[in-house]
Order: sequence, then structure tokens, then C-alpha cells
Amino acid sequence: MSAATAALVDPVRKLALKAGEVILEVYAADDPGTREKADRTPVTEADVRAEAVILAGLAELAPDIPVVAEESVAAGRIPAELGKAFWLVDPLDGTKEFLSGNGEFTVNIALVEDGVPVLGVVHAPAIGLTYVGAPGLAERTDADGTRPLEVVPAPPEGFRALVSRSHLDPDTEKWLADLRVASFVQAGSSLKFCRIAEGAADVYPRFGRTMEWDIAAGHAVVRAAGGTVRTAAGPPLQYGKPGFDNPPFVAYGRTSPG
Repeated sequence: MSAATAALVDPVRKLALKAGEVILEVYAADDPGTREKADRTPVTEADVRAEAVILAGLAELAPDIPVVAEESVAAGRIPAELGKAFWLVDPLDGTKEFLSGNGEFTVNIALVEDGVPVLGVVHAPAIGLTYVGAPGLAERTDADGTRPLEVVPAPPEGFRALVSRSHLDPDTEKWLADLRVASFVQAGSSLKFCRIAEGAADVYPRFGRTMEWDIAAGHAVVRAAGGTVRTAAGPPLQYGKPGFDNPPFVAYGRTSPG
């Protein structure tokens, strides 16, 4: 890990925690201020307030690095040039989990360099979990302390496959049908990547639509823990694509099919 990236880890972690505090204030309120965006997906006051906190923090921390953030993009505010490095921010991933009250929503902040997520923080404020991934650093922090993360080989009996609580499309089901699956693990938001990073699951296919800010931080955590994220066609997943849409992809632990 470069000295510059290493110096960003703790400030970005603190920024994610600060955004999480703002989200929990809205989470505890009677009215989360929900409305529908142009793409018919929900957005809450928590999304907006958390993104404002993160953008202000990143502007102070690294003013020369452009930021691509979900709600800003929805409002038409997109950096003219990304350059070698840029941030990807999803201030509240798992809005459906947020609205359902199950706690599996996350703050996601990732630094991308040359198309690769080199630093990622995934913070789940409602359940007190924070994951950090960077070259040479992969860790999980909760009420019991901090421990390192490392992907594990799939069990001999088959893969532990992750499926989304909110998004399970026919193409994903078809892909899973061709896999030797021993069990299914459910998780919401970018926590699916973190489950792989901590050895609780082996594979996470996603064929439905996702955006780069949805997954970059989780990708960084999986990558730091020794896993991989590839397009369904095979090549490694890259970032900074036109429109920021992802193709179908699969996240793997230590062992991948085929």
C-alpha cells in the first residue's frame, strides 16, 4: 500500500462512521423523508444528509481527487474528468433494508486508482460493523474489537452462495442452478462482499443492475482479503466505465468454480 493510500485509511473510516451517525438519526425518526428518484428507486433524508457529510469530508481530506457520489449523479453533478484516481460514494446502500428496519444497510466509500478499488470502507451503523480493505490491510471492527479478514476455501460439499434479500433475478438464479451449492446465505447491501471477505460465504453472483458506487467499497474489502470480483464473462471488474453501470459480475472467495 502506498504511503498516500495508507494515510487515507483512518480518515475515511472516521468519515464513514460520522455519516453513519447522521443516518441513525434519521433511522430513529418517525418519517425518513422518503421520495422517489427519476429511476423510480427510493431515496431518503438519510441518503442526502450522509452524502453531504461525506462530500464535505472528502473535499477537506483530498481536494484534488474527484468524487462520484450516488445522489450527486442523480442530480446531474458528475465530475468532468475522473483522472487516475477518484472516489466512489454510496452514502446509504440498501435503502430498502433501511426502510424495512432490518439494519443491513451500509455507508460505502471507495478510492479507485487506474480502474481498481484500492481502498474501501463499508460501515453498517445499525449493527455496529465496519469493514476496511486496502493493500495489506483487511479488517472487521465490531463491539468485540478488530480482527483481520481472509477469504477461505469453499467447503468440500459445495459453495456457500450469497443471495440478496431484495434483488434475486432470474439470470442470477439460472447461474446458481449450474453451481454446486451446499447452502445459501442471505445478506443485504454491500455486506454480501464483506461476508465473503470474512470467510462466511464463497461466491456472490449479481446479474441484475448495479452501479459502481454500489459495490466498489465491498470489492476493495474482498480484494484486500484475498478474493476476486470478475465480470460474468471472466475479466476483472473495472471502474470508471461510461455511465458507471456494472455488467453482471461474480465475487469469489479463495476458490472459484471452473
